[in-house]
Amino acid sequence: MMTLKQQIIDKFIEYGADIVRFGRVADCRDEAIKKIMPEAKTIICGAFRQLRGARRGIEEGSTYYQYTTNAVEVLEENVMPIAMLKVCSVLEDAGFEALPQRRNQTIMQESNSTNFEVDYREIYRNKVAENQLNFEMCAEDCNLGEKGLSGSILTDEFGPFQRYVFILTDAEIEADPKVVPHLCDNCQKCINACPGKALKADGSRDPWQCSAYYIGANMTKNPFMPPEAFADDPERLAIICGEAKLSAERAKEVIEQIIYYPPIKHSYWSSICGKACDTECYIHLEEKGVLKKHFKTPFRKREKWELPILSE
Repeated sequence: MMTLKQQIIDKFIEYGADIVRFGRVADCRDEAIKKIMPEAKTIICGAFRQLRGARRGIEEGSTYYQYTTNAVEVLEENVMPIAMLKVCSVLEDAGFEALPQRRNQTIMQESNSTNFEVDYREIYRNKVAENQLNFEMCAEDCNLGEKGLSGSILTDEFGPFQRYVFILTDAEIEADPKVVPHLCDNCQKCINACPGKALKADGSRDPWQCSAYYIGANMTKNPFMPPEAFADDPERLAIICGEAKLSAERAKEVIEQIIYYPPIKHSYWSSICGKACDTECYIHLEEKGVLKKHFKTPFRKREKWELPILSE
């Protein structure tokens, strides 16, 4: 007879998951788990690959919508929620409670922080945020992978190229082996790749700096930015070169000037950088030959492209 664990794995995979991992709640560091579900004994993680090709257009400077659409929005809003519901039904059919947990993109614990993937004006701050999971911490404790220098979770299969969801349950299911960190070698290529220098050497991220440059404040990486962009801004050159240090208020001013390059068609910011930090990390891991998923050609086929800084 198939075990409950195997039924869960099979159902997750049937609905698109590429990796399924289990952890003991007793071993988890995130106190939010017990606030959300005091009876939880097991945390289950389903991880879904971000298609390598979804970053191809940004890598080549040719097309941009694939990353935001296919690597973020479709996974978060369509694929992963359905998979969670189906897996939760398996647990309910076995007589256990199951609580799906997707990343809440619009609730922040910090009163003056932001989420670079969504419009800062849509974020609800500092109320019930303490009762949501720390996704990266839970991914580590659920034995999905290791945390890289940039803060992204790295797996043997896809490096940083996945998104994931969790299910909390009162079913007691055998945990998977602990992941021993072995992928991140502190090469700092993720830090150097950021078009706005939002990542620091200690792995911390400036969320407002990240937000402005995620959607294209750096002219050398934004083919939609016209020559007259930021013409009246005294920090124009520093901004479009990625050298400006942006406070929260300053970042909002910058964002207002680039929000229409290109027009937003999604529930998420239309990304211009496509998480350049993750892309460089992936390329590094691929070049080292440490990823299990292999391709017939390397991701980076040509020299990194960039545009010139145009005068007003």
